[in-house]
Amino acid sequence: MAHLGVADLADIAQAAYGRELRDVVRLHGGSKKGVYRLTLDDGTTGIAYVWRTSEDYWPAHEQDPLFGNASGRDLFLTAHTALSEAGAGVPRLVLVDNDVIVVEDLGGEFLEKLLDRDTEALERLWEDLAAVHQHTSPRYGRPSALQPVDAPPVPDVVLQRALGHLDACCERVPRIAAERDRLEAELRQRHAAVEPRAEYGLIHGELGPDHVLVADGRPVLIDIEGVMFFDVEWEHVFLELRFGPHYRPVPGLDPARMSLYRLAQHLSLVEGPLRLLDGDFPHRDAMKEIAEHNIGRVLDCLSGLSV
Repeated sequence: MAHLGVADLADIAQAAYGRELRDVVRLHGGSKKGVYRLTLDDGTTGIAYVWRTSEDYWPAHEQDPLFGNASGRDLFLTAHTALSEAGAGVPRLVLVDNDVIVVEDLGGEFLEKLLDRDTEALERLWEDLAAVHQHTSPRYGRPSALQPVDAPPVPDVVLQRALGHLDACCERVPRIAAERDRLEAELRQRHAAVEPRAEYGLIHGELGPDHVLVADGRPVLIDIEGVMFFDVEWEHVFLELRFGPHYRPVPGLDPARMSLYRLAQHLSLVEGPLRLLDGDFPHRDAMKEIAEHNIGRVLDCLSGLSV
């Protein structure tokens, strides 16, 4: 995949800052959008998010109406507003264009590199997330496109999505295919234990320490297009996975939802990376490691281990 250069983004830089663009570097990550650091002629920098087909590493596939296609300028802007109103840190907007948004370059470091030594930033993150999760809605979905009142309950949505991921995993992973019936029964059993709910919290949707920048001691959330109202247990399962021993449980979470969503997310983290590898995504070893780790976690649930 060819990356954008100075000539491609010079007009964007001029519109955002009124200055000439000296250098462009595509930053690590970004499977659905391009993330570029813009260096201007005075040495200052900004960050450009670019949503174009040429920047999307994902192979074409049928989109999940709720989880799929969690990318795009409009989703970013809606999420930016929702998180800002909830009190979370997000990058300041500099320019909004048709398929490009420029935000401030916060510098700093990813929380991923600071987990063992910046307890203050981590503490602030948990406080911010608690505030975000307390913003609620009687309907789930994207803040700008909430699902109808009579939409299927969230656990039903998760179950159907997980069964689809199970089918896809069986086509690619013989070890999972050999346990298909038992895994489906496990999903349905966990789903059956979930009680109804009529209120949903605002969640980031994919919040790992690599999606948190620390700037002047404050956590700032990035990759925010997946923001939606949903069961907060969905977020907490992902936080468990990504933060490991640094994760902080909170009281009041539904253990039945946590159990269902753990298995569902492990299946997702097998199916997604393997599908991404069908394309030309460059960081292939990392995706293979994610898939292999989660294959193990999926099978662990049939061995009496806690998953």
